[in-house]
Amino acid sequence: MNTLKQGDTIGIIAPSWVADRTNYEKYAKSIEKLGFQIKFGENIYKDTYKYTASVEERVDDLNEMIYDETVKMVFFGGGYGSVDLLPYIDYRKIKESPKLFLSYSDGTSILNAIYAQTGIMTYYGQTPGLFDDISEYDKAQFISHLVEGKVTDYISNSDWHTITEGCCRGTLIGGYLLNFGLTLGNSFFPYPADRKYILFIEELDKFRPVQEVSMLLTCIGQSCLMEQVTGVLFGHYSDEVSPELFEILERFGKKYNIPVAYCDDFGHGANHAIFPIGREAVLDTKNKTLLFQ
Repeated sequence: MNTLKQGDTIGIIAPSWVADRTNYEKYAKSIEKLGFQIKFGENIYKDTYKYTASVEERVDDLNEMIYDETVKMVFFGGGYGSVDLLPYIDYRKIKESPKLFLSYSDGTSILNAIYAQTGIMTYYGQTPGLFDDISEYDKAQFISHLVEGKVTDYISNSDWHTITEGCCRGTLIGGYLLNFGLTLGNSFFPYPADRKYILFIEELDKFRPVQEVSMLLTCIGQSCLMEQVTGVLFGHYSDEVSPELFEILERFGKKYNIPVAYCDDFGHGANHAIFPIGREAVLDTKNKTLLFQ
């Protein structure tokens, strides 16, 4: 398993939005204090499309980080548009020279595509902006997964809610609900039919009301992938408990006869747990545990 070492270079890009120079230079200094060097993508501050740089500029930044042997981890945040890059990523090079990839939110598309195309684990849950004033929990997650690399027990920082009881095993895949739902049927996500999967999914009430969450979950349920899903862990949705969301999750769990749980450990809330996409795990919703295999 690849890990970061003191002095390693982390490449920061912006495949989903236009980065703010002042903020990103501040984030970089905070990451450097942890003992790492930073390399920015050449086009990270360009606004060719107004909301992002062009597809060519963004994919150039990503592939440059992939080709640069001194870059040990590629780090990027969310926004809109990372799916634009999927046809142009050099998956062959990633498979030949594996490195770490960490993102969240809209980064879901790239992270899952890299895993699906190469079999290389990627990491969901954090964004460069967290490092401006990173919490102890988030820092511990970063170090345990990406520096120490010996995580076996998932560490929670919130109360779990058991929606439907059960214990399941499978490969972790998932991320931001909208992006994950849009991957279904996409040729860049060939999920082997002989594997079982645990979905970790998150949404935010400020972005999507419960009826849209229900619609997207229904799309996942009606996909061929659902035959291989063994369980679901849903992440932070709102600062207040949402009975309507819990009802939706309960209907989903009962319909497909799978264990489902909810927590505030990951997503767009205060906690940013990291999930290794492509790692085997065991989810026990009754005892509220997740073990990495």
